[in-house]
Amino acid sequence: MTSDSRIRCPWVDLAKPDYVAYHDLEWGVPVHDDRRMFEFLTLESAQAGLSWYTVLRKRDAYRLAFDGFDPQKVASYDEARVAELLNNPGIIRNRQKVLAAVNNARKFLEIQKEFGGFSSYMWQFVGGRPLVHELLREEDYPATTPESDALSKDLQKRGFKFVGSTICYAHMQATGMVNDHALGCFRRQEILNGYTTGR
Repeated sequence: MTSDSRIRCPWVDLAKPDYVAYHDLEWGVPVHDDRRMFEFLTLESAQAGLSWYTVLRKRDAYRLAFDGFDPQKVASYDEARVAELLNNPGIIRNRQKVLAAVNNARKFLEIQKEFGGFSSYMWQFVGGRPLVHELLREEDYPATTPESDALSKDLQKRGFKFVGSTICYAHMQATGMVNDHALGCFRRQEILNGYTTGR
């Protein structure tokens, strides 16, 4: 349980220190690093049908299992490596999701080549700068937006898997393509002011 009195987004479970730390240090901070983008894309895809906290708790195991989320290495995984991953109790052992991670790494590399960077491709869907929303209650948070619809449609057209609009919107929130910190949340203004590491 966190002991400080700062106001946070309504979805944060204050009884889970790792969840609080994720909110305070990472969520909504603009990401322009391709490997970090790939990490979040892989984790968000693994989340499909599950809670984000379930995936967050397995993040370290995912980092080890997926070579630090190096898309070049993940793209080279063969059936033997997939079988190895499916025997790893530290990750979500869903064959379709593991295969999607490998497939998505290959498509990721294609986008890098085409756009000179995956980040450049992603940020075009919000005009190159974060969209700032005004949210107050948990029920104010949308599951999808026109931007996430467009991103999802384009990723699917390019062959990505597990990239529905809801997953894409969660990814956009996580990587700061949108600033969805609630009105009153201490991180909202910090990120708007350029304080990206939390305090």
